[in-house]
Amino acid sequence: MNTLSADRAHWDEVYSGKAEEAHSWFQADPAISLELIGRYAPSLGAPIIDIGAGTSRLVDALLAAGHSDITLLDLSEQALDAVRNRIGRNSTTVRMIATDLRQWTPLRSYAVWHDRAVLHFLTDSEGQHAYVEALTTGTGTGSTVIISAFAPDGPERCSGLPVRRYSAADLAVLLGEPFDLVECRKEEHLTPGGVTQHFVITVFRRL
Repeated sequence: MNTLSADRAHWDEVYSGKAEEAHSWFQADPAISLELIGRYAPSLGAPIIDIGAGTSRLVDALLAAGHSDITLLDLSEQALDAVRNRIGRNSTTVRMIATDLRQWTPLRSYAVWHDRAVLHFLTDSEGQHAYVEALTTGTGTGSTVIISAFAPDGPERCSGLPVRRYSAADLAVLLGEPFDLVECRKEEHLTPGGVTQHFVITVFRRL
């Protein structure tokens, strides 16, 4: 089994092996993501993509807020199937892409690129380069990029995998000059198991 197939098998097992509410990253109310998307999306019809959507409740919140052009991308078909079942008939209005971001070439430009806790799983330069390539292809001038990752004092591992921790400055260096850092904040995420995880949340504007 190659690395990409092994990664897909890992995440399918993660999502099929636990209830949604038991995952460490679970948020019943994705308030910060919803706030930032609501602030920076130019309209309710602007195209939004949630990278590594998993079974996140963000799509539910975006639909409830009136957003009408939503794409979910995740490596795990199991996760996207769970979302389809949860949101029911609304799933026909949401585009879902089951693929590895490292092998994906976006076919359109998104006004908002949202990533909560995907980039930090790409610990090698090859994966990080592929991420930035996809990001650059999938955004245009004026696009907003929202990336949340484990902060320098965050966990060193998640879901049995090593992660790379980031400061806002680290993320700015990785994304490069086309992306201008316009906002940064810290988040203390309390997991269902009662553990506090430190995140850095960044907002970039594509120049």
